[in-house]
Amino acid sequence: MKKVAFYTLGCKLNFSETSTISRLFEDKGYKKVEFTDTPDIYIINTCSVTDNADKKCKKIVREAKKIAQHSYIVIIGCYAQLKPTEILNIEGVDAVLGASEKFRLLELLDGFTKEKGKQIFASDIKDVNEFESSYSINDRTRTFLKVQDGCDYTCSFCTIPLARGKSRSEYIDKVVAQAKAIAETGVREIVLTGVNIGDFGLHNGEREEKFIDLIKELDKVEGIERIRISSIEPNLLTDEIIEFVAQSSRFVPHFHIPLQSGNDKILALMRRRYKRDVYQSRITKIKSLIPHACIGVDVITGFPDETEEDFKITYEFVNNLDVSYLHVFTYSERANTTALTIKNKVATADKNDRTRMLRILSEKKRRAFYENQIEQNEVVLFESDVENGNMFGYSRNYVKVKIKFDPLMIGETKMIKFKEIDEEGNMLVEEVITEEVHH
Repeated sequence: MKKVAFYTLGCKLNFSETSTISRLFEDKGYKKVEFTDTPDIYIINTCSVTDNADKKCKKIVREAKKIAQHSYIVIIGCYAQLKPTEILNIEGVDAVLGASEKFRLLELLDGFTKEKGKQIFASDIKDVNEFESSYSINDRTRTFLKVQDGCDYTCSFCTIPLARGKSRSEYIDKVVAQAKAIAETGVREIVLTGVNIGDFGLHNGEREEKFIDLIKELDKVEGIERIRISSIEPNLLTDEIIEFVAQSSRFVPHFHIPLQSGNDKILALMRRRYKRDVYQSRITKIKSLIPHACIGVDVITGFPDETEEDFKITYEFVNNLDVSYLHVFTYSERANTTALTIKNKVATADKNDRTRMLRILSEKKRRAFYENQIEQNEVVLFESDVENGNMFGYSRNYVKVKIKFDPLMIGETKMIKFKEIDEEGNMLVEEVITEEVHH
């Protein structure tokens, strides 16, 4: 029985796909092991969002070879689609598979032997139009369920359309069937994932279904306590979606909405499909219906032609938004993106300063959001992670809770009374009010 280990870089979508590919191996009699358990095969699923994808890929390959010198190493994922030849030249890599080929690993690399030499299997991304279903399972308390892939947007900084192809989706009836199967495994929470999830419903380029219809059907699935929407573009987050989440007992009050810049000039250069007033209106709508909702924001600093004044406009805009935390990315140049043609690059030191300022602001926002909930009662789902005798969980609105480890609490939902925030920013518990919560 050959042993196989997996390593995943990047987003929740990658985690869902790695999990699905690992099940294909197990179904064929391979034994899934930890990275350090001298596997015969390593499958490394890569990301292309940040500029150090190549460094991370090389480092993981190096570490794999130290552990299992004669192992067969396969690289898949977004970086593999964008730079297959470059990756194949990394010492130790045996095969590279692109976006459409990664789910056919077992067929294309039959036996995983080195006799055939180094191999690339990567179609032109324009030819990739099949939707491959995937979801993570057995990995954690929650499951990442992929419902959409690819993107038809042309944001000037982004390589994802080049790495994942056109927008395409699973059919609603199949997503519902997968959710029912997940419910039977005892998983309490599903996170809906995709590249551009609000664009759900495209099949072969034709819009046949809508995201609102998907979430209405998923809301009926028995056995799943929570459904979380991973990230949704502000121009696709309709009043109807917000209103539906507000009255749903399964869809949790947590939105992650990419902003990227709070400055209309920079939004135009980024080729985003909204202006800041649209973003503001989405936050206002959510908070009017769900005051305790958690709202996360993506922001990019140091985009070409972003002056100090432009950044100040973004900072003030975000500072005044009623949001809960920020994910801050420092702009990095990506090959084959139109942002490369914009002059007036921002100095690295300035980019880093702006990133630091927004990360400090994020901590202030998060702390203020947590402080507003002290003395409140919230339902918390506890994870299996243990650290220094403590365990952690998340409320429906994404407050991270720390409590003394109790093996009986793993994977359970409890009604908790919030007490105070510790030095690390975790919410501490005053008391466990109920033994277990069921919808």
